[in-house]
Amino acid sequence: MSEKRLEGQVAVVTGASRGLGRACAQELAREGAAVVVNYFTNQEMADELVGEIVSQGGRAIAVRAGVGHPDDCKALIDKTIETYGQIDILVANAGVNRDRSLKRMSVDEWQEVINTDLSSAFYCTSAAIPHMVERNYGRIIVMSSIIGQMGNVGQANYAAAKAGLIAFAKSAAKELARNNITVNAMCPGFVETDMVTSLSDDVKKNLIAQIPLGRFGKPDEVAAFVRFLVTEGDWITGQQFNPNGGQYM
Repeated sequence: MSEKRLEGQVAVVTGASRGLGRACAQELAREGAAVVVNYFTNQEMADELVGEIVSQGGRAIAVRAGVGHPDDCKALIDKTIETYGQIDILVANAGVNRDRSLKRMSVDEWQEVINTDLSSAFYCTSAAIPHMVERNYGRIIVMSSIIGQMGNVGQANYAAAKAGLIAFAKSAAKELARNNITVNAMCPGFVETDMVTSLSDDVKKNLIAQIPLGRFGKPDEVAAFVRFLVTEGDWITGQQFNPNGGQYM
């Protein structure tokens, strides 16, 4: 593209070494944003993504942080400010699943998912808010899920966390609108990430049968929606968006 709409902006994407986070980081970098690639375990893939962005003329750094811990989230935002002097976009994407029926789910399995998938959005947002308020600008997107809308057997922890993100986005949107900060929730359906491709063929076949458009989504399709919200969504806040192939309406 001759014109990059995010030139001069800085984006933090949590859980960006793979899957949806990686696709979002790539898309925002293509539009000219400097990208902070957050990871926790896979430094090799994070460094690879940074190298890819830089080789294409973009700016990026990789920052390790366990976003389920508030001190790590503050350090992530502090590193962003130290490196680039600002933060304009936060994509709170990091998440894990620990699937188990309620009668077998441990407290640790519940808490890990709540901390990583839900509390992390609060930790990162609260650390970013002062810097966004100072500039009177910010675009925050939290990565919820179709599971947070419809629930799922064996995923009470994951569903609760993802549903919580929708309510968090609505409340944050009302609080932060006066500072020209928008907050929205992305609720993708089943997308071709590790979480889905690792399922058995029978499970995948059954899931596809529930999707009117007859296929899984692609990470790039969700990332394009994220890009739209931060480039053209100036009058959109407090909303939930459902790229899911029609599985949940």
